Amino acid sequence: MKKVTRFFWFCSGAHIGTLKKYPLEHNKYVGIGATIFFTALFASLSGGYAMYFVFAGNHAAWVFAILFGLLWGTAIFNLDRYIVSSIDKTGTTNQQILQASPRILLAIMIGIVISRPLELKIFDKEIRQKLKTAYLKGQHRRIDTLTKTYNDKYAMELRKSAELKREKDSLENDINNSRVQLNQEVFGEKNDQTSGIVGYGTYAKQKQQVLQEKEDRLKTVMEDQGKMEDYLSRRKDFEGVTNTRLFTEHQLDSLSNVAGFSDRNWALGQLSYNENGTRDLDTFLAESFISWLFILFECLPVFVKLMSPRGAYDIAVAKIGEADIHYAERDKERHIRVTDEVYDHRLERDIDKEKKIISAQSDYDFERHRYD
Repeated sequence: MKKVTRFFWFCSGAHIGTLKKYPLEHNKYVGIGATIFFTALFASLSGGYAMYFVFAGNHAAWVFAILFGLLWGTAIFNLDRYIVSSIDKTGTTNQQILQASPRILLAIMIGIVISRPLELKIFDKEIRQKLKTAYLKGQHRRIDTLTKTYNDKYAMELRKSAELKREKDSLENDINNSRVQLNQEVFGEKNDQTSGIVGYGTYAKQKQQVLQEKEDRLKTVMEDQGKMEDYLSRRKDFEGVTNTRLFTEHQLDSLSNVAGFSDRNWALGQLSYNENGTRDLDTFLAESFISWLFILFECLPVFVKLMSPRGAYDIAVAKIGEADIHYAERDKERHIRVTDEVYDHRLERDIDKEKKIISAQSDYDFERHRYD
C-alpha cells in the first residue's frame, strides 16, 4: 500500500520528502496522482488504437500500436504532471485562475485528442456500417460516371446500334406478317392482301420474292448489328465499364476492416447526421457526452488543485522555494566575491611580474651600455 501511495505521489508531481511531513495532505495528492495516471493510461489506449489503424493490414500493426501507445501515454503523463505541479498556491484566487487558464486550455486540447480514438472504438459497429454505405454509394457514383462518359464518347455508335435494333425488330415483324400472307395466298384464303386463288401462282411468287428480300435485309442488318455490338463491347472493356461492378458484402467487410484513421474519423462525424442532412440528436449527444467526459477527466487534476485550499504542504513548498531563491542569491554573491578576489589576486601577480620583467630588462641594458 505504501508503494502504491508513493507511486501516486510521484504521479502528482509532489515533493515526496516534504509531503511525508503532512499526513492531512496525503489523500489529496494520492487522488491527484491517480487521476493523472489513469488519464495517461487512457491516452496510451487511445494513441495505440489510432496507430493500429494507421498500420492496418500490416503484420507489425500491433507492435507499432503498443510502442506508440506507450510513448504517447508517457508524453501525456509527463505533460499532465507538469501542468498540475506548476500551479502555485501562494497567490490569490484570481492569480491562480489566471495562472491555470493556459493549462486548462491545454488540458482541454489533450482531452479532445484522447477522446477521439476511443470514440472510434466505442462506435465501431456504427462506423463500419456507415463506411459500407459510403463505399457502396461511391461505387455507384463511379459506375454512373463511367457509364455517362462511355455514352457521351460513343453516342454516335450507340445511336447506330439502336437504329439497327429497331430495323431488325421491324423486319422480323414484317417477315412474320409476310409469311402469314404467303401461306394465305398459297391456300387461297381471300382477304385484302391475297387474291384468293389456290396454288403457287403469280401472286404467291411475288410475295415469296418480297419475303426473300426482307430476309436478306434482315441477315445484313443482324450482321451489322453483331459487328457494332462486338465493337461496343470491346470499347466497354477498354473504358472499364464492363469490369466495374458493385461491391459484394464480403468486399465491403474487407474495405471497412482496412479503413484508415481518416475514413473512420469522417464516418464518426457523419454518424450525428441523418440521411436527409438533419441532425441526429441522440447520436450527437452520445458523442458529445463521451468527449466532454474525457475533457473533464483531463481537466480534473487542475480543478482539484485549484479548488483545494492552501494546505501545510503548499506553504512548506513555498517556503522551500523562498529558501532556494535566497540560497541562489547568496550563492551568486559568493561567486561574485570569489571572482573579484581571484581577479584582484591575478592582477597583483601580473603587475609584480611585469615590474620584475621591466627591472631585469633595465639592468641588462645598463650592464651592456658603454660610456666611451
